[in-house]
Amino acid sequence: MDIELYKRVVINQNIPPSNIYAGDIAWLLDFVPHPSGGEEGCVVEIFNALGDSIAVVVVPRSAISPLQQDQVLSVRTIQKVS
Repeated sequence: MDIELYKRVVINQNIPPSNIYAGDIAWLLDFVPHPSGGEEGCVVEIFNALGDSIAVVVVPRSAISPLQQDQVLSVRTIQKVS
């Protein structure tokens, strides 16, 4: 399934070191090759519910999916990284 740059995507797996979780919505900013030939990465930006940027991270391409018509947006409280 093609994923377009500069579109919203859903994170489909937890990325605990980055405090990003399945169900979070992100903007896809770029694709980056893996330095040793592994899975392509995606640069995504995560925003809070008010639209403030809270993180820019690289995740594996398999960790994102396009938003679908039958999905509903939700909110969660940001967990503090300890």
